[in-house]
Amino acid sequence: MVTTPQEVALLDVRKAIAMFQKLNVPILGIVENMSYFVAPDTGKRYAIFGEGGGQKLADEYGVPLLAQVPLDPATRLAGDEGTPITIRAPDSVQARTFRELAVAVRQRLDELAALRPLPKIG
Repeated sequence: MVTTPQEVALLDVRKAIAMFQKLNVPILGIVENMSYFVAPDTGKRYAIFGEGGGQKLADEYGVPLLAQVPLDPATRLAGDEGTPITIRAPDSVQARTFRELAVAVRQRLDELAALRPLPKIG
C-alpha cells in the first residue's frame, strides 16, 4: 500500500486495507511516498507532508514499512521524459531508495509465500 505521511492519505489507505483484508488479499507492506524533501542548495530536510504516517500505518496493521521515498523533482522529470531515475541517476538517493524497495518487496513476497502459497493469476 502506498501513502503519503499526512493523515488524510492514511484515512484512504486504511479503507483500501480494509477492502483487501475482506478479500483475503495479503498486504506486502507500506510505502511512504513524498516522505521528505532535501533542499539541493542547503541540504536541509523538510517534512512537507508531515512525518511518521507510513510507520504509524505499518505498526497499526502489523506489516513492514518497505520504504520512505523522498520527494525529488529529478524523479518526476525523468519519468516525464521516459527514463527511470534508476537509469538517469543510478547513484542518487532516489534510485537507491527504489532499488532497496524492490529488494524489500521481493523479501516480503518470499516471507508470505513461505506462510501460504500466493494465488496464481492467469
